[in-house]
Amino acid sequence: MSKNYRVLLYYKYQNIEDPEAFRDEHLEFCKNTGLKGRIIVGYEGINGTVSGTVEQTEKYKQFLHSLKGFEDVWFKEDEADDFTHPRMSVKFRKEIVSLNLEDDFSPNETTGKYLNPKEFKEAILDEDTIVLDTRNDYEYDLGHFKGAIRPDIRNFRELPEWIKENEELFKDKKVAMYCTGGVRCEKFSGWMLREGISDQVGQLHGGIDTYGKDPEVKGELWEGSMYVFDERISVPINHVDPSITGRDYFDGTPCERYRNCANPECNRQTLMSEENEHKYLRSCSPECRKHERNRYVTEHNLSREEWEERLNAIGESLSE
Repeated sequence: MSKNYRVLLYYKYQNIEDPEAFRDEHLEFCKNTGLKGRIIVGYEGINGTVSGTVEQTEKYKQFLHSLKGFEDVWFKEDEADDFTHPRMSVKFRKEIVSLNLEDDFSPNETTGKYLNPKEFKEAILDEDTIVLDTRNDYEYDLGHFKGAIRPDIRNFRELPEWIKENEELFKDKKVAMYCTGGVRCEKFSGWMLREGISDQVGQLHGGIDTYGKDPEVKGELWEGSMYVFDERISVPINHVDPSITGRDYFDGTPCERYRNCANPECNRQTLMSEENEHKYLRSCSPECRKHERNRYVTEHNLSREEWEERLNAIGESLSE
């Protein structure tokens, strides 16, 4: 049975002369339509995800397609039981994906070869091809393609430096990269070509989201779930032999439940079971558990004595 809500994932690299005015027009339309989501607008284009009823999302698709330069935006769609975002946000940013390059460029000028799902699956199985995950480490930990490289990064903008530090990995190899919906790969594949890291760089067209919906590959060779930046947190991709690759941060058991660290100065996304969330005060380290503004302590109205007692149970103390 078809569901009544939709989630749209999309982007478009397209020059916008006045992105702040574009942002204001977008926000007004989205609020008047009743949509919720997160959209980034910059000089180089738009990158967004919105959720709403079928009628609301159809209105948005028509609206964006009516704008000059955005007539061919490709919307990736998912069904949902309700809104998947808490509010509507449209923000202006210098870049729609942050690489912070000193000499920026447009992926409309330089980008890697598009690989459809079947071609990407073949690349995964090719021993002369390096499969590169361009996402953040916590996204990889929840799910990834079999054999893909996991860059040790917390933010996309750290990836160029990591690649340069590990350039030998790519010597005499073809590169096939992927990300959630394609927006990061559009730009990063072009950067790798421009930097001469490899002269054979391919990107999964439409990202992981499209790969999981392809009727031929059916998400095969994907391990775990795909991380998404909304209230769903994760979505299934492999419809052939699904698995769980995420591991509880505290005890290593299979887990796909992400929570932000209770220390507001840390806020690290951490895989944890509900039991371990309470046992460890939803905090990723002893320092975070003892932080004076620990949100778990506040949310559960723990007295200092109760807080101390909980810490003592795991061998820690506020007095240390």
